[in-house]
Amino acid sequence: MPFQFYPLEIPEVILVKSKIFGDARGYFKETYAQDAFVANGIPLPFIQDNFSRSKQGVLRGLHYQKEPYAQGKLLTAVQGEIFDVAVDIRKGSPTFGKWVGELLSENNHHLLYVPPGFAHGFCVLSEFATLAYKVTAPYQPDYEYGVIWNDPAINIDWPIAKPTLSGRDVQLPLLAYANNDFSYEDGSK
Repeated sequence: MPFQFYPLEIPEVILVKSKIFGDARGYFKETYAQDAFVANGIPLPFIQDNFSRSKQGVLRGLHYQKEPYAQGKLLTAVQGEIFDVAVDIRKGSPTFGKWVGELLSENNHHLLYVPPGFAHGFCVLSEFATLAYKVTAPYQPDYEYGVIWNDPAINIDWPIAKPTLSGRDVQLPLLAYANNDFSYEDGSK
């Protein structure tokens, strides 16, 4: 199988490692195979592919969309390196307000699945980083919300001290005051 799936400390967030097939010419890897992903706990259909590029020190997040446009995301760094974070914002969850983070880079070829019910963010560690990601719902700005990146109740251990933030991200609320309609039910949203 070209993939290995590793549920993280918050088991709904899944690290995916791709098998690399390389030789002197370069390499080949698969980044998604629906049957394998569904069989390993990533059941939602992906309906849109996105691409972003950011400079070193940029921090984007922590973002989420509310129902009916809540997004699951499958992310990978195709250039550079990022520290990618998922925060459980499902009310009643045993891991509510907890976070997990992973390094994603062009060298490790890892992917991270962040399900609906989680706020997502990342910071760029390399000179530039280019991300490719799939989402399970279309972007809907009227349903987009977020949590401030440095909420002391979440206490994310970001690997950069003074990130570059958007004007919108600077004004995001603490998790305690976030507009959030997610709830935890039997391990799912």
